[in-house]
Amino acid sequence: MFNSPSLILSLVVATLYAAAFHLLGGKSGRQLLITWLAALVGFGSGQALATLLSWRDPLIGELHLLAASAASWLFMFLARSSRL
Repeated sequence: MFNSPSLILSLVVATLYAAAFHLLGGKSGRQLLITWLAALVGFGSGQALATLLSWRDPLIGELHLLAASAASWLFMFLARSSRL
């Protein structure tokens, strides 16, 4: 499970992804909030899936960065395409 530094790093990385995604085409504060929530949920889902399946990818401590990042970006694209 996550320890405190891994959780903080996850929040920071997901927030940076959401900011970058919003800069590429976001228009309102509401979209930024939705993008940020999608990034957090996606990052957590990717981390949980990688941990559950014991995937081997570049780890930073307990953080499965590759799987969590891919899921985060996928969730942000899904949120934008569903026009939430």
